[in-house]
Amino acid sequence: MNLKLKWSLKTFDELTNHELYEILRLRNEVFVLEQNCVFLDQDNKDQQCYHLSGTDHGKLMAYTRIVPAKLSYEYPSIGRVVVSPLGRGKMYGVELMNKSIEAVEELYGRQTIRIGAQLYLKKFYESFGFQQSSEIYDEDGIDHIEMTRESVFGE
Repeated sequence: MNLKLKWSLKTFDELTNHELYEILRLRNEVFVLEQNCVFLDQDNKDQQCYHLSGTDHGKLMAYTRIVPAKLSYEYPSIGRVVVSPLGRGKMYGVELMNKSIEAVEELYGRQTIRIGAQLYLKKFYESFGFQQSSEIYDEDGIDHIEMTRESVFGE
């Protein structure tokens, strides 16, 4: 994979104040302002997760939260998937998901991954091997589905 971004995977306690601020700012910029969702982003899960950040010249362009099993779902999860508006159209989302799946496998071994996905991104997540595993549900005014990626040894 030809990486366009510089990647960092850290526990909550390893994040600097500056890194945490940038992560929360990007999540609020996209999830609260852009998507017009009024919700409490700080859900007390961040402290138990790993944080994958992709930067370009020191600017946060892409981020996911790697969630351990039993915190959100039975399986490990990839959450808070976000690409900066400044980084859209540059394939950062593809790079982000590939690096996120790789991080889950490095941290927890090759196993099933479950995500909560916005419905309009279903085809995007299917391109990484995720399949719809729930009915459509409303979360903060946006249609969502759960999606599952089964572990396939020998990939």
